Amino acid sequence: MLNLLKHLKPFVGSMILAIALLFVQAICDLSLPDYMSNIVNVGIQQGGVENAVPKVIKSSEMEKLFIFMNDDEKNVVEDNYTLLDKDNLTTDEYNKYVKDYPELKNESIYKLNTKEEEKIDKLNDIFGKPMLIVSMLESQGFNGIPGIEAMAPQGVDLSTMDPFEMLSMMPQEQIDSMLSNVDEKLSDMPESMITQSATSYVKEQYKDIGINTDKLQSNYVIIAGIKMVGIALISMVATVVVSFIAARVAAALGRNLRKDVFNKVVGFSNAEFDEFSTASLITRTTNDIQQIIMLVVMGLRIVFYAPILGIGGVIKVINTGASMGWVIAVALISILLLVIVLFSFAMPKFKSVQKLVDRLNLVTRESLTGMLVIRAFSTQKYEEEKFEVANKNLTRTNLFVNRVMTVMMPLMMFIMNVITLLIVWVGSHRIDEGIMQVGTMMAFMQYTMQIIMAFLMISMVSVILPRAMVSAQRVSEVLNVDVAIKDSEKLQMFNDDEKGTIEFKNVSFRYPGADEDVISNVSFKAFPGETTAFIGSTGSGKSTLINLIPRFYDTTEGEILIDGVNIKSVSQYDLREKIGFIPQKGLLFSGTIESNLKYGGDHITDEDMIKASEIAQAMEFINSKEEGFNTEIAQGGTNVSGGQKQRLAIARAIAKKPEVFIFDDSFSALDFKTDAKLRKAINTELKESTLLIVAQRISTIMNANQIIVLDEGKVVGKGTHKELMENCEVYQQIALSQLSKEELSNE
Repeated sequence: MLNLLKHLKPFVGSMILAIALLFVQAICDLSLPDYMSNIVNVGIQQGGVENAVPKVIKSSEMEKLFIFMNDDEKNVVEDNYTLLDKDNLTTDEYNKYVKDYPELKNESIYKLNTKEEEKIDKLNDIFGKPMLIVSMLESQGFNGIPGIEAMAPQGVDLSTMDPFEMLSMMPQEQIDSMLSNVDEKLSDMPESMITQSATSYVKEQYKDIGINTDKLQSNYVIIAGIKMVGIALISMVATVVVSFIAARVAAALGRNLRKDVFNKVVGFSNAEFDEFSTASLITRTTNDIQQIIMLVVMGLRIVFYAPILGIGGVIKVINTGASMGWVIAVALISILLLVIVLFSFAMPKFKSVQKLVDRLNLVTRESLTGMLVIRAFSTQKYEEEKFEVANKNLTRTNLFVNRVMTVMMPLMMFIMNVITLLIVWVGSHRIDEGIMQVGTMMAFMQYTMQIIMAFLMISMVSVILPRAMVSAQRVSEVLNVDVAIKDSEKLQMFNDDEKGTIEFKNVSFRYPGADEDVISNVSFKAFPGETTAFIGSTGSGKSTLINLIPRFYDTTEGEILIDGVNIKSVSQYDLREKIGFIPQKGLLFSGTIESNLKYGGDHITDEDMIKASEIAQAMEFINSKEEGFNTEIAQGGTNVSGGQKQRLAIARAIAKKPEVFIFDDSFSALDFKTDAKLRKAINTELKESTLLIVAQRISTIMNANQIIVLDEGKVVGKGTHKELMENCEVYQQIALSQLSKEELSNE
């Protein structure tokens, strides 16, 4: 997997932008519960009053509050409030304030003159308890103050006396003593609850001054709601953009990986193709890369987002002060145990899925390409059973994995619902005790769900991760293959003085991993204008020998020279440009006859194509087609006969106009009449080229300038037909097995 990370290098900028947007999205998502909590706590419960710091308050009420403050606290309040009355205001200012605060004409007020958050917090701590005490005194009289009876003057009836008048007459020591008793009573009450209680007092003061508290409350709720909508829209835009970036990055990565894998496979020698099956290479290029794409999409959208959301949720939960962190611990432990148990069952199966896909592709491809043979041997039932086994194995494994993963979601939802009930149960008791507010419990619940969802999202990625890891490893295996056949670092050019001269010098070859040579110590020389033929029994090494010339394999020992230059010293492109290769099995590509005949390069003209078709004896059947050269060719040339396919393959090589022609038993599907015409045309039209012919028929090569007889990878005869008939026993046996002595004599 790490080997593929370098393929993400071109997309680093996009990925950084995506991660930045994920931070924006997470911050927005984590902010919404706070706003919801504020709407409930402040907007509904506190009537839109945010804290215990009144923006305006009657001077008479402020004097009551001053009774329960020490000198330092009084100084802080006076520094942050301005006293407004007729004496210190101009007429215009006075009229303005009377309009805003109608009660100003009856009494002076204190107005808050700071907006600094730090000072507001400090004032909030100062005002909380004094406002609570004043509120208690105004509603309950002295009954709400513990120990007040002992402080009253002897013979004074507290029930008939104004509490604030009495307090104003009491020495400061007694007030401090009373406050210490109050502090002791309020010590178990959280600061937030004190503030909430104090806001009720502030709201009442606003009403007394003439402020519309109903409008204050509705404005707070509306503004908070608008902010939530705005934040949700920002989160939505961030989500959409991240999804767009993730899709583009994943699609581009998939495109690049497919291109790199294809380019790598195009450069494979036959040795690498022997290592990887065609079905496996197709699966790796399609299905495996698709798994990597899915992981990248999910990774950019979830892998980075989930930790941000989870960590942010934990921080927010701690800041709520709900003291219910143990609930989150229970939730996370439950989820982790569930994921560990489920994945211990599913993980081994994930690793086998891709191999089973390979197997299914192999069986399907084998059955489709060999359909004619299957029908000929009436083995459809056997092939169906073989496909059924591969299909059932893949289906069974996928079903097991999907069932295990399907169980995970309901269990996760069950855990989430249980945790929700637990939060409500614990939170309701805390609310009843006055320790927590309703909005705080609701925010805690949402943050807990966000943390659980973060783990749930990571679990979803974990479902894809094992299979994607296997796929990444399989793709890396292809990309990291050290191709056996490479261009030399110091490339040479062919010698223009010798065009088409081929020389084998003590060439030996063995397949990778084999113990014995397939070709042993082969030496010969082929010249332009001459035909060199190769013949031998099946498995003698004929096709292997000529596959060494275009470097489909590289020699194990010895060297091959073309135009006096070792073929390993020139580029593979230059080497193969000199060669027209006609394989034993004529392979055509989907398209038209014209596109197939011009496959050798853009330099091929219509005249070249027609001339090559005439030499290859293909014009007769091309002209018989209604659309001629524009006739459609199916994939693999399945809509033309074997002989037609071979003739088109020969014409394709001739149209290229190479210096060297290699015919690897390329006349096997031709009838004797067409074979004879074709050989005659080749000898006439290609007389300046070097011809290398592998053949099974003696009649095809009898007129060759040089015939090389192979037996078990060794040269056992070399010469003309006449010479070999006299001195090569292997050649004689092959010749007599095909033609009678009379026919050989006539030849």
